Formats: sequence, C-alpha cells, structure tokens
Amino acid sequence: MENMDVISPENASGPPSPPPPPVKSNSGTMWKKSTLQKCNIFASKATRDAWDRMFDEAHGADVLIHTDDNGLIYAHSNVIGMASDVIRGLMKQDKTNSRRKSISILGVPHDAVRVFIRFLYSSCYEKQDMEDFAMHLLVLSHVYVVPHLKRVCESHFENTLLNEENVIDVFQLALLCDAPRLGLLCHRMILKSFEEVSTSQGWIAMKQSHPSLHKELLRSVSYELNSLKQRSRKQKEIQTYTQLYDAMEAFVHICRDGCREIGPTKIENPHVSCGFQACNGLEMLLKHLAGCKLRSIPGGCSRCKRMWQLLELHSRICVDSEQCKVPLCSSFKERMKKQSRKDEKRWKLLVKNVLSTKRIGGSPFFLQAIDVNM
Repeated sequence: MENMDVISPENASGPPSPPPPPVKSNSGTMWKKSTLQKCNIFASKATRDAWDRMFDEAHGADVLIHTDDNGLIYAHSNVIGMASDVIRGLMKQDKTNSRRKSISILGVPHDAVRVFIRFLYSSCYEKQDMEDFAMHLLVLSHVYVVPHLKRVCESHFENTLLNEENVIDVFQLALLCDAPRLGLLCHRMILKSFEEVSTSQGWIAMKQSHPSLHKELLRSVSYELNSLKQRSRKQKEIQTYTQLYDAMEAFVHICRDGCREIGPTKIENPHVSCGFQACNGLEMLLKHLAGCKLRSIPGGCSRCKRMWQLLELHSRICVDSEQCKVPLCSSFKERMKKQSRKDEKRWKLLVKNVLSTKRIGGSPFFLQAIDVNM
C-alpha cells in the first residue's frame, strides 16, 4: 500500500497512466477460449460432475417437463428456476395439487430439451449435442432467457457450424432471437457466397415462407455487387492516376538528370535501376517520337498521340515552365490559352486527380492539388 500512487488534488494535474496492454495467448483471445469450453471453467470438475449426476439420477426431482412425442424429463425446481426466470414463472402458473409441478417445452426435439436442461444444471454439453441441436438450443436460450447458452451457441456458429447450407436458417433465427452479431455474420456470408447460398434448401424455403425477407436480401446482394464494382473502378482509377504521377516525375528526372540513353547525363550500366519505374517506358516513347514518320499524317500515330498527351499533362502541373527541362513545356502552356472551356475543364479534372494521389509531400516541381481551381 505504501508504494501505490494515489490520485489526489495535488498530483492529479496530468492524465493517469494507461493500463498495461492485454497479455496475448497462443490459443487466441480469452473470450474465444471461454466460450469454446464444453463446461463452465469457473467450477471444478468434481462440482460439474456432481451437478450432472444430480440431473441424470433425478433424485428428489419435483418438476415434470413434457416434451414432444410424449417425452418426460425430471428436474429440480430450485435449480432450473434459478437458471431461468421464465421457467420459474411457468412453474408458478401450475396450480395443480400434484406433488410434482408440470411444465411443457414443445416444438423442439426431446433430446434438445434434455441438453438444454442439463446445461441449466452444470453449463456442460457434449460436442456432438451442440452440432446436432445448436439451432434448437439457440431458440431455447432466447425463449427462456439463458444468455450464457446463447453466447455459447453464437460462438459455435461463428467458429465451426455456420456454412452455406444452413446460413439462411441461422440468419432467420438470429433475427427472431435478437442475436445481432450472429445475424451480421450470416449476412456477410450470404453476400460473400451468394451463388452457393441461393441454391440451398434454406433459400428455397425462405423464398416461399418469407418473400419480404427474400426481396430484402436480393436488394442487399445487388447493392453489394454495385459497391464492389464501384470500389474496383475507383481502385483502377487511383492506380492509373498514380502511374501518371510517377510518369511525370520520371519526365523531370530524364530531362534534368538524364537516364540510360536520354538526357544530359547517361547511366553507363543500363541494368542499374534509377529508382523510377516509368523511365524505361518513357525513354522508348521519346525515342519513338523523335523518329516516327506517321505523326504528321492525318490520323497520326497512337503512340505519338499518347506522348503528346503526357507532355501536355506535364506542362499543366509544372510549377516553372521557364526553368523546366522537359521539351515543349512552355509551348503547351501557351496552347492552353486557346483551348475551349470544355477541354480546359476536362484537363483540370485530370490534373486534380493526378496530383491528389500524392497528398502528403509531393514533388517541388509540380503544383499542389489545392492550387488547381475547377
């Protein structure tokens, strides 16, 4: 206690120190580890075995649980009543004078109800039982308000049980059972694997029984596909603008410093990289432009046209045409004054997009994106 720092008015002028970071575990996070246990890790094995034996032997049981197919399960009212307020309320509604109270849990298989009641005793379950009755247990945990069992079911679906064949059924249960995280995971799987999901029996049944939900999912899939196309198109545009910016930097490098076969200083070893990936392609275009005989013919040469466009783009982003070493930079500056308003607007949009790819830093030879007025 003497070594502890106490926050008082005298030493609370600064913010308190942050807590230490969580310790990483080789087996994953503690949440996953705890929810994947077959039993409650906070109770000893002897205690869990005692609760299981109490349920299996049913000694002193005072509740009869009726299930489908005339099934009967014996239980202890104090145990299941403490585990579920809903079950406690059902037992209070039983006004019979019988020595044992009686409740009914119908609509799910008898074995699923037995797994559910066992969980109320010891929080234990068999792995095979969870695989067989996970959907039924999710419903029971929601109806009878057993949050711990609901979390266990959600965890098993998230980690192992959810697949393209059952995702539609699980998605509908998640909506009905107030399990938003599980519903989100199902929705993501539906969007990601729509071709496989749309051929499942669950999809066919949902189309007939819940047409409104079917339409809503189709709308979501359509929206997601459009979003993917837009993101893909945007990424390609950014890639193109980035390549154009790199080409502009390589222009200045070639004409100012020289590279390989063009410029004031040539690299003796052509295999040595200069650091500009666009240099090789630009040198080929410049050499082609110098010797091409088709550029003066109507229709011209497509490669020469591309080179003229790159030169004009450079002139539009160049800061000082008088000091610039790139060919025809000042000539293109003069040519801009004679262009139509439509062409000028189109070029300004291109320049803005190219310069925006280098928001941080940028080149001292080029304009900044904020200097381009639309």
